[in-house]
Amino acid sequence: MKASLKNLIGSAPLINEQLARYGVKFGIYKDGVFNERLFPFDPIPRVIPAASWDVLSRGLRQRVTALNRFLADIYSDKRIIADGVVPEDFVFSSSGYLAECEGIVPPHGVYSHISGIDLVQAKDGAWYVLEDNLRIPSGASYPLIARGLCRKCSPQAFSGNAVADNRGYGSLLRAVMDGMNRGGINVIYTPGRFNAAYFEHAYLAEQTGAVLAQPGDIFVENDVAYCKTLGGRERVGALYRRISDEYLDPFTFRSESLIGIPGIMDAYRAGNVALVNAPGNGVADDKGIYYFVPKMVRYYLGEEPILQNAPTYLPFYEDDRRYVLENLERLVIKDVAEAGGYGVLFGRDMTEEKRSEMRALIKDEPRRWIAQEVIDFKDLPVMDEDGETQVERKADLRAFVLTGKTVEVWKSGLTRFSRNPASFIVNSSQGGGFKDTWILAK
Repeated sequence: MKASLKNLIGSAPLINEQLARYGVKFGIYKDGVFNERLFPFDPIPRVIPAASWDVLSRGLRQRVTALNRFLADIYSDKRIIADGVVPEDFVFSSSGYLAECEGIVPPHGVYSHISGIDLVQAKDGAWYVLEDNLRIPSGASYPLIARGLCRKCSPQAFSGNAVADNRGYGSLLRAVMDGMNRGGINVIYTPGRFNAAYFEHAYLAEQTGAVLAQPGDIFVENDVAYCKTLGGRERVGALYRRISDEYLDPFTFRSESLIGIPGIMDAYRAGNVALVNAPGNGVADDKGIYYFVPKMVRYYLGEEPILQNAPTYLPFYEDDRRYVLENLERLVIKDVAEAGGYGVLFGRDMTEEKRSEMRALIKDEPRRWIAQEVIDFKDLPVMDEDGETQVERKADLRAFVLTGKTVEVWKSGLTRFSRNPASFIVNSSQGGGFKDTWILAK
């Protein structure tokens, strides 16, 4: 592997140049200004042996199955609340819970069709789930296109190693959309080129053969969704929406939304269109609800969780709150409403004054926060910015689980790494980079 890896490393400048040419970027709004940035690619792949992947994929299927069962329950019978497994106040105070979705049963009872599960591997080899992303998780396009470029630049790196082919993601996604389709075309709906993940929206439309639609392209008549195309209007059977719930339908949610589709929730409620992912999923990927996912696995599936959460404390509970307040300096504190690496605070990095302020916030708003033990997760080798020296940086893995009529784990993933040697935050919005993930075949 060393010789082929050396060739791959030597091709890194060309690969990053091609990524820039293809517009493989992400956008960030800061201070009211939209900026596009390249997502730096590192050529040294993360390698996961087949045996490890078997355990991971079984655990991921189990976890996502339980989360889908939870969503179906919360928007119908609420048995998990009645049985005292998850507190009622905790569910209904979540910003991700949408009363407007009560009683809606999506096609085949699937809520989270594309789940992005973020994991880290501790130095002892154990994998821990850091968070579940069930709304509009992004990132699958980056390893897809990077792998394609790597194959062209260094084909010997793959011919000489038993690496699972990752090119099937588009087929998996299309199968999910086809399986959910209520009669009509498949559409990927983007808010437009100023969205942070617009490149991915366009790329996945190409990979799946779906129509890429923007605001104004979709309209609803008599509870049926239609898309304006060059051939006229066509009925929409499945809509993979890449906008947040609150902007999806100005008739149902935020009336000032200019990027939504008026009446799409009526079409969805009538069973005339599938929405991928389903609105209301945010109640299940709330960072506070995360605490209860192992209990969901036991409750809905009658199984022990294969994958573990990071050790987590809920200030919502008095005993946990006391522990957090007394041990703040060695915990990581997360705001349950934030994402993208924002709202993550390490107690060890705070001054005593800031820790005092944090304790006051936790006492005032215990539902707003969770606290976790800091997992000293694995460093992975990356090339430094001069491209000459290997250094080690913290890295996570976003695994993608696609649920249609079956539950499939994509044999790849997005490995993100911190470019700051002192940071545990790997998100692209925080300046991180990404690398390919090699799943070794048996």
